Amino acid sequence: MEKLISEWMRLYLTPHDALRERLAAHLLGQESVAVQAHDGMTRVLVVPFDKQNDGTDRHWTALCELASILQAQFGFPAPAVSVSGAEGYRLWLSLAAPVPVSEAQQFIEQLHRAHGFGAAPGPGAAAGPHALPPSLNARSGRWAAFINPGMGASFADEPGLEVAPPLAAQAAFLEGLESIGLAQFRQALQALQPASLPASLPASQSAQPASRPVASGPAEGLLLRDATLEDIVRHLHAKNIEPTFRHLLPGSR
Repeated sequence: MEKLISEWMRLYLTPHDALRERLAAHLLGQESVAVQAHDGMTRVLVVPFDKQNDGTDRHWTALCELASILQAQFGFPAPAVSVSGAEGYRLWLSLAAPVPVSEAQQFIEQLHRAHGFGAAPGPGAAAGPHALPPSLNARSGRWAAFINPGMGASFADEPGLEVAPPLAAQAAFLEGLESIGLAQFRQALQALQPASLPASLPASQSAQPASRPVASGPAEGLLLRDATLEDIVRHLHAKNIEPTFRHLLPGSR
C-alpha cells in the first residue's frame, strides 16, 4: 500500500491531496479520493477514451495514437493508462509541477482540435475531479485500475476488473513513469496554438491504428507497445509480484 501511495504522490497529487490517512482509507474502500484542481492549479491531465456503441475498439486505437503523438511530437514521457470500471480508458499525464487550470484546459482543447480524439472536452475537463485508480465503480460494480498497456485491447468490451487489483502490481505499472517538465509542457502548448499547426492537418487521426514509429528517445520507455502475456507476467515476476488479473490464464507463468 505504501509503495502505491508514494507513486500517486510522486506523479499526480499535490499537498492538498497527499494525506496518507485518506489515501490509505481510499485503498481500503472506506473513502473515495479524487484528483482535482486546487486554488486554480493542477498537475495531472486525464484524457478519457470512452467505448462506442459500434462494437469496435476505436477508443483503444485512438488512445494509442494520441499517446504515440505525445511522445513522438513533444518528447513527453510515457503516460499511464487505466480502465475506468465502466466507460472506457483513461490516459494519465503527470506534470512535474502544477500549472494553471486555464493552461491545462487550453492544452486539452488544442490537442483535441489538432488530433480529433473522442468527444470534445467540456469546460471543466482539466479541473476534475478524476477518480484515482484503483477504485470501485459504483455504477458497474467493476474496478477502475491502472493497466499494462500491452494488455489494453483486451479491455475494449469490458473496461474494468471483476476484483480489486493487487496493489503491488498497480505500483509497478507507475514506478517507471516520469512527469512532464514545466518548460516541456509549455513548449507543447505553444506548438498546439492554431498559428503553429500545419494547414493541411487531418481533421482526425484517431481512427487509425497506432503504428507510427516513435522518436528514439521516448521509445525505450514506451509502454504502449506490443507485449505478449508472457512478457507481462515475466515483468511482474521480476518484481516479485504474482499477477492475479482475470485476463491472465492458468499455466501462463
